[in-house]
Amino acid sequence: MSFQDSLAKLNSPVKDLVQSVAQKEYALEGKTDEDKDEVVKWIDKVAKGDVIKAENFKSLDATLVPQTYIATNYLTAADVAMYGALHPVISKLPPQEHFSHPSVTRYFDHIQSSPLVRESADSTSSFPVVSFDFSNAPKLERPAEAPKKKEKAPKDANAPSTSAAAANPEAKSTDAEGSKKEKKEKKEKNKDKAVAGADAGAKKDGKKAGGKNAPAADEGEPVPSMIDLRVGHILDVQKHPDADGLYIEQIDLGEETGPRTVVSGLVNYIPIEQMRDKYLVAVCNLKPASMRGVKSFAMVLCATSKEGKEGGIELVQPPANSKPGDRVYFEGAEFENATPLSQLNPKKKIFETIQPGFITLDSREAAWVNPATKSVHRIRTKAAVCVAPTLVGASLS
Repeated sequence: MSFQDSLAKLNSPVKDLVQSVAQKEYALEGKTDEDKDEVVKWIDKVAKGDVIKAENFKSLDATLVPQTYIATNYLTAADVAMYGALHPVISKLPPQEHFSHPSVTRYFDHIQSSPLVRESADSTSSFPVVSFDFSNAPKLERPAEAPKKKEKAPKDANAPSTSAAAANPEAKSTDAEGSKKEKKEKKEKNKDKAVAGADAGAKKDGKKAGGKNAPAADEGEPVPSMIDLRVGHILDVQKHPDADGLYIEQIDLGEETGPRTVVSGLVNYIPIEQMRDKYLVAVCNLKPASMRGVKSFAMVLCATSKEGKEGGIELVQPPANSKPGDRVYFEGAEFENATPLSQLNPKKKIFETIQPGFITLDSREAAWVNPATKSVHRIRTKAAVCVAPTLVGASLS
């Protein structure tokens, strides 16, 4: 079935909206034959009507958890059609039900905020903006915090919970209850983070996991391959309500658990308009840290001018057409096949030891320069090298 045939199946005003956006974006029907087939498939699903029924939102929500767009890794006619078809359903939902299916809500708001879609939608009265109170949205970090609930359940010191016992089999029964609970909680957190990190790494680079160079732990001298770098995509960014210099971002890192909450001190250096919808490189295995009451689960990798912050700060950019979760690694036989640590131990200062060697070359390419051998190891995905937009000789952090 051709693209035009699939569009003909859509009802107005959805069809009119798709055609209006298509006039402004040449790649709306897909950039490759495979993408075009996916776009047609999803438009056909939208035209049939079942996929956007409220009772099917659970299935649609599950589909959208790891995805920014429905058919490809960029905006297509399938997304415009899906948005148009969802609009009458979502616009009628009471506010308390907006986050019953959080991935659908996140996706809908992302598409309606796209400048291409918004311009065409505003030219008609059929698709007014639907407002969402994201301050009342479920916290995206809840899955990672779930083990805490299990630790609170047992009240009897002599009857530990099953999950706690499994996570901490070597805990001494003679410990005081307070100390015992604290140790269990720390081990439970570390276990969850290790599993999450290992799962993500296996999914993104399964062929290379377990290679000879893969570090099993953080013994020995710190090396850059211990750092977990991935391509991220900013789905939403807002100013921190309690800190003038901080942004709170929701960043898609290709994980099934959904985007991570990340706090960045970039308000005074990068305008919020330049943060929205951006692809970037994120450091994903730092220990989560609270910043003015909001827990941050990753760090945005930025280039800072050699003249200092006042000289400019830029987001390090992954190659064009990168996807959220794509592996970012350091060139060199000793690093390329290594598996990052699930979480960097802050006491060992691994990132702090490696970071001074991070720099942008004369080509603006991001790299790590070995301080001992002066060898240069560019930072890249399998497609190409990551770069800073304009800064040369910049430090990366």
